[in-house]
Amino acid sequence: MKQFIRFISAFFMVLTLLIAAGCASTQKNAGTGEYFDDTVITTKVKAAILHEPTLSSAEINVETFKGEVQLSGFVNSRADISKAIEVTRAVNGVRIVKNDMRLK
Repeated sequence: MKQFIRFISAFFMVLTLLIAAGCASTQKNAGTGEYFDDTVITTKVKAAILHEPTLSSAEINVETFKGEVQLSGFVNSRADISKAIEVTRAVNGVRIVKNDMRLK
């Protein structure tokens, strides 16, 4: 009976470790929690750009991976690029801003 209880305990411990490892992130894949964090950051950045009257939010794409935000798209001037980067850096949770925006 003791062996059976030990077997069941060991089985559930291994199962718990496998489940936890499945939710962990890797260098190229975000974990479940990181995915939701990135989604929130992306939404906040898009909202910040939308509320900036000098920027055209429809032409700026925002992607986030592990707190690194990549801005891409086409803008009218270098001042728009600088303003978009400045607005993005002000968002809570943004670690790095990568600029891939191009001038029209």
